[in-house]
Amino acid sequence: MSALKYGNTVALVQNIMKKSTQSIQTKAKKIKLLLLDVDGVMTDGRIILDNQGNENKAFHVRDGHGIKLAQKAGITVGIITGRSSQVVDIRAKELGISEVHQGAKDKIAVYDSLVARYGVRDDEVAYIGDDVVDLDVLKRVGLAAAVADCDPSVRPYVDLVTRVPGGRGAVREVINLILKSRGKQQAS
Repeated sequence: MSALKYGNTVALVQNIMKKSTQSIQTKAKKIKLLLLDVDGVMTDGRIILDNQGNENKAFHVRDGHGIKLAQKAGITVGIITGRSSQVVDIRAKELGISEVHQGAKDKIAVYDSLVARYGVRDDEVAYIGDDVVDLDVLKRVGLAAAVADCDPSVRPYVDLVTRVPGGRGAVREVINLILKSRGKQQAS
């Protein structure tokens, strides 16, 4: 390949990447409602049971701080998860998340009710998921995100994949993007 052809190819790829980034930032700027899956997104996806059958989950503190920053910026944050766990209610209460929908076997039905309740359009909603059970919602929202260690079948349906895995700051990464698109500081 000649240097000129190679240079044109590099320029074309850089232009596509720039447009893609601009498109994501444009989408992110519209977000009014951020919805999260739990297992594999807010946590690393492991379910830890002790000998008494108590379930434990680890949540990343930066994700929690990011959620508080999003709320401070006027973004409503909610949870839609297929499983039910008391520890999720505890963490949501700590973070001031009132929209907690556990045992959601039909996530799109919960999504539809939230969109109607908050009077938002699909393009004003972001969702972070990690597996095929999230696809119906990911296909509808304005900003679809998946964590770095998501199931590979999810990747074709999202606008972005985080650099870090679920439970390791992935939620904060998406929130930082949303806040940056609005010209807000990432940390305060």
